[in-house]
Amino acid sequence: MTKSLVIATRRSRLALWQAEHVKQRLEALHAGLAVTLLPLSTRGDEILDRRLDQAGGKGLFVKELETALAGRRADLAVHSMKDVPADLPPGFMLAAVMQREDPRDAFVSNGYSEIGEMRAGSVVGTSSLRRVAQVAQRHPRLQMRLLRGNVETRLAKLDRGEYDAVILAVAGLVRLGLAARIRSRLEVDDSLPAPGQGALGIECLAERADLVALLQPLNHAATARCVHAERGVSRALGGSCAVPLGAYAEETAGGLRLRALVASLDGGRIARADCQGSDPATLAAAAVSELRRQGASEILSSLGT
Repeated sequence: MTKSLVIATRRSRLALWQAEHVKQRLEALHAGLAVTLLPLSTRGDEILDRRLDQAGGKGLFVKELETALAGRRADLAVHSMKDVPADLPPGFMLAAVMQREDPRDAFVSNGYSEIGEMRAGSVVGTSSLRRVAQVAQRHPRLQMRLLRGNVETRLAKLDRGEYDAVILAVAGLVRLGLAARIRSRLEVDDSLPAPGQGALGIECLAERADLVALLQPLNHAATARCVHAERGVSRALGGSCAVPLGAYAEETAGGLRLRALVASLDGGRIARADCQGSDPATLAAAAVSELRRQGASEILSSLGT
């Protein structure tokens, strides 16, 4: 039996919390197992003056961690699933997807309790084109402005008055003990989450069958099915940080319900799908077909993707 493991993680406080959470779960499950963390700086954490799509995309948050796995400096890498590209490099796999935290977006402000109260011209900060497009469609009077950095950095900019409100993932705030900063949680139909939002994924080399077995108790089957469907939409539409794309699946009495959208940057055009089914891949294909029927291909072409 494996006696020790190394988890590669980003250095942010949220990433370290997530890696520590996995460490504690593994050590509780497997007596005698010792797990250590290998904190790494990623390009996604270092480049803060540009949108991610302009800097290189989601892969900037995982490349250094995958390099550590390939070089055998680490056995596992823990990721926020919304930061993981739809296609992993050859030789890597997601060994487990953990039970999802609240997947919604959070409205955080020192002056307003909800986004509908904000005065015309108020400044809302986010780094997500998905959030920009959806807010622009529902609240065109608001001014959207780029906001990069870790959770604490973004909250500090809000507290300095650089923004009137910011939109962050509920899951990150809850995990950091900052749920009290949330003024309201945006309903899924108002701000459709990113694929995988709220879920943690554990990545390893595909050849490590021993780790897949070790991690199996951490895999939450229902969450994994939902995230599989969401990522299927992203994969089919070339989902990246350059595409305002949302997808959220949840279990129902009859199987799975998958909602998805693709939008223009200004929110002027949005294609939406709402499908039900039992097989994640088939459901994702149905959602993509409906999005294309509503003009998703034309929206994507206008984005240059």
